Order: sequence, then C-alpha cells, then structure tokens
Amino acid sequence: MTKLSNTNLIVGTSLDMTTFQGSHECPSGRFAVVAARFNQTVVDQLLRGTFEALRSLGVNDSEIDVAYVPGCFEIPLIAARFAESRRYTAVICLGAVIRGETDHYDYVCRAVTDGVAKAGIDSGIPVIFGILTCDTLEQAMRRAGPKSSNKGYDSALAAVEMVNLLRKLPQKG
Repeated sequence: MTKLSNTNLIVGTSLDMTTFQGSHECPSGRFAVVAARFNQTVVDQLLRGTFEALRSLGVNDSEIDVAYVPGCFEIPLIAARFAESRRYTAVICLGAVIRGETDHYDYVCRAVTDGVAKAGIDSGIPVIFGILTCDTLEQAMRRAGPKSSNKGYDSALAAVEMVNLLRKLPQKG
C-alpha cells in the first residue's frame, strides 16, 4: 500500500489517496497451470516461458502443477476446478487459438475468454489469461518467443503480481 499525497495525477487535480500495487516477490503457495495440447508447438513455448518466470522469482518446480487439456475450449473448466479447490494461489491458463477459415475461431475465443474470467471472479483466485488469439501461426510464434516477448512469461509475472496485490487488499466481509 502506498500513500500518495497532493499528487498531480490528473491535470489540475490534487488527490490524497491510498493506492495498492502488487509486486514480483515470491509468494507462498502453489501455482496451477492449464495448458492446451492443440497448437502444442506454441503452447510448449508459452509453458517454457511460464516456468522460466516462476523459477526466476523463486517458485520451486514442486510448487507448480500442470494439467493438459485437449484445446482452449476445455481450459475454463479445469481452471475453475483448480481455483475452487483453494489449493492454489493462482491459476495460469495457456493456449493458442489461431484463426482459420470458419467462425470456429470466434466461438472458441469468446468461450475461453468468458470462462477464464468467470473462473477468477467466482473463486476470488487470480486466473490468468495466457491464451494467444492470433490470425496466423507466425504471430503466435512471435508471442511465444524469447523471454521479453513470451506471453507465458508475462502471464506468470501477472499471476505473482495479482497474488501479492490481493493479499494487500481489504478482505471480503
């Protein structure tokens, strides 16, 4: 928690407020990862980035569980189950949906987006959307590239930050 006094955040406005911000300090607890097998070449790179980030922050491999699902459409069910179990501090969802010639892309993207968001909101546990929605395989591979451009890496950082932020916020009720 940070106290900002008389900070000119909005032009012409003086504010006195408390702000909350997460950090990348290694939190206690376990992490779950849900990874789609469809477009596995891309997802394996995302998973590599996720593990690299978590390890760099001090999370041990023994504190990470991975569940593989057939495709992105199946991710929300498993993410919700992990989150509802209360065994995990965060759930990281990894997959790649690549546009094809039919409307299938739109239906899968909508379902997985809504489902992942619902899993987090319903459980109160960070459920992170590390699912690529790309027009081409080449776009997906760029987003699953080296550390600085790997969205799996970014998703792991977001998970840790959200865990730490939620621990700073006032509790329900």
